[in-house]
Amino acid sequence: MKKTIYLKTPIATAQLTGSKNGVSEIKIIDNQSSFKDDIDIPKCLLQARLQLSEYFKKERTKFSFPINPEGTEFQQKVWKELLHIDYGKTCSYLELSKKLGNPKAIRAVASANGKNPLWIVIPCHRVIGSDGSLTGYSGGLSRKKWLLELESPSQQQSLF
Repeated sequence: MKKTIYLKTPIATAQLTGSKNGVSEIKIIDNQSSFKDDIDIPKCLLQARLQLSEYFKKERTKFSFPINPEGTEFQQKVWKELLHIDYGKTCSYLELSKKLGNPKAIRAVASANGKNPLWIVIPCHRVIGSDGSLTGYSGGLSRKKWLLELESPSQQQSLF
């Protein structure tokens, strides 16, 4: 049985859903109402909430809780490839399509990317246009920009 818990983040409230088999969905809730966690929460959801909190404090760059996203075979293949984009790095839709073995599948890859059910954990926000532009993001481009800035290496301050 799936359970749900919530996490307030600097850019939205996140709704985390899953079961003992893993976290199946993490999505943005724009409504600012207060939310109440379910009872008897599976360990993986508690781990996910803790690890996401650490991510937003720049204390975590990788996630280690069990995930169980639901999608088609092709979507699963795309999401698995997204997991190989390291923290602080980006990849274009074309590069992603090539890694999946079909450079002409850019639109299908983009569609699967947009259906990613695990916000931040499967890092679809790290996929950008071939020209370096920020393109489509289900959470909105301002959040995509914010996440990429959070993950960018620290800029050295000027000494003078």
